[in-house]
Amino acid sequence: MKILGIGNAIVDVICKVDDSFIEQNNLTKSTMKLFFDENEFKSLLKNLKIEKTVPGGSVANSIVGISQLGDKVGFIGKISDDQFGGNYEEGLNKEKVEFIYSKKKEELPTGTCLILVTPDSERTMCTFLGTAGKINENDVSSEAIKKSEIIFLEGYLWDEGEPKKAFDKAISNANKVAMSLSDLFCVDRHKPHFLNLVKNKLDITFANEQEITSLIDAKNFNEVINFSKQLNKLIIVTRGEKGSVAINGDKVFENDIQKNLKIIDLTGAGDLFAAGFLHGYLNKLSTKECLEKGTEMSSKVIQQIGARL
Repeated sequence: MKILGIGNAIVDVICKVDDSFIEQNNLTKSTMKLFFDENEFKSLLKNLKIEKTVPGGSVANSIVGISQLGDKVGFIGKISDDQFGGNYEEGLNKEKVEFIYSKKKEELPTGTCLILVTPDSERTMCTFLGTAGKINENDVSSEAIKKSEIIFLEGYLWDEGEPKKAFDKAISNANKVAMSLSDLFCVDRHKPHFLNLVKNKLDITFANEQEITSLIDAKNFNEVINFSKQLNKLIIVTRGEKGSVAINGDKVFENDIQKNLKIIDLTGAGDLFAAGFLHGYLNKLSTKECLEKGTEMSSKVIQQIGARL
């Protein structure tokens, strides 16, 4: 197997609503709210008409993108033996992703992200992690990890306790480790741990400018470049309208964004950028070509609704 993703297995449930629904449920438009109470989450969902369900989660989105580019891929994520769990597995199988997890009835249901689309195309997300956030070392197959050229992890998955043990087991058995820092919230919450990972455990790190700047408390982007050069690893930073940068040892590669795109939805831009870059890396393209492939994939996904091509 070329690459094995390990991440939060979350089913995206897409529903169309009007603005009054957002207001009545005290949600803030265009943001993501994390729900910890299953009943509260269920009551939100019960009166809605589901437009479609898509197996989601950051790394899963990247892995599907890499599969679509023709590479042999796998994914590990914790689901329960329920309707959404069945949807999740089925969705990955359709995309030729080998799902390396045997589902069983768990205490908590399969993780769900309710995506509420208002008439102005804005997306408001309500996430209930469910059993996805309870992944442990027994859920992670050492054998599958050893057989993969690279494993790809997400910062969203890292948490104290069982998920951290799963992370450690994955890293200690891997040939090469890539990881996305995922979100500024994750970085700020786990800063010392993430810094240790980037410096000592990861071969490839994906971050946006905000995340990496916060991680090292940099005052400007030159400090990010200098920090990355000292590591002698591969650091990839997306910079929004300023394009993207890859730092590999003392070499710095830059790539511009594609111009004149009709941007509809930014969901999944980072996930698909990572997919394009990793596809290039796995197929021995130059670092500059990897950046170009990442840009091409992210440019495609932001011109449509949803995080999948």
